Amino acid sequence: MQRDKYLILVAGGSGTRMGGNIPKQFMEINGRSILHHSLSRFVSAVPDIRVLTVLSDEWKQPWTEYCYRHNLTVPQKLVTGGITRFHSVKNALEKVPDGAVVAVHDSVRPMFSAGMIVRLFREAESSPAVVPVIPVTDTLKVLEKKMDADGRVRLAAVPGETADRNRLFGAQTPQIFWSEVLKAAYRQPYSTDFTDDASVTERYGVQTIYPEGEKYNIKITTPDDIRIAEALL
Repeated sequence: MQRDKYLILVAGGSGTRMGGNIPKQFMEINGRSILHHSLSRFVSAVPDIRVLTVLSDEWKQPWTEYCYRHNLTVPQKLVTGGITRFHSVKNALEKVPDGAVVAVHDSVRPMFSAGMIVRLFREAESSPAVVPVIPVTDTLKVLEKKMDADGRVRLAAVPGETADRNRLFGAQTPQIFWSEVLKAAYRQPYSTDFTDDASVTERYGVQTIYPEGEKYNIKITTPDDIRIAEALL
């Protein structure tokens, strides 16, 4: 059975680490907001996808006005975000029927390729949970905060603990799921351990596959990331 495709574009965050007066998803790169870049790239890759854009209430009207100004005619349902990412996705899932396949994507990752999106959806034809990952290449240290005799807090190595980077991978989005599976997982009580959708479905016991993501599918978090995105986009 061919499943209808849905996109939950998570854009309700405040982006406090970026600084500035507006959330980072509304900052512009090369004349377009980061959210605009992400939405346009997704729709170019999957033209028939149905879009749910998750926003805080205060940004729904500015985003609507932005779409008019920029002739952004992609049909969207605007969904009110929750107090956490978990609650925002849960709100959007109320608009997604069972029997569909749903991609959940952080709106501040605008640099994915169409090829990756198509490849992930193809994987989701036979797997209920598809989470792109990239290997960790840096040497990792296990550290803890300790106070010196002079009262200063410093980082110190934890004796006997090392991180094997060969077993560590960074999770990316979009993460793609059979909708009935993701909706069932999101009926679990909220936990602070739920940092992405995969952590929710893994807790629920969903069998997940982890295909390779893309190096430049970075999450824009700091001003340096903006400069990288300007160059790549």
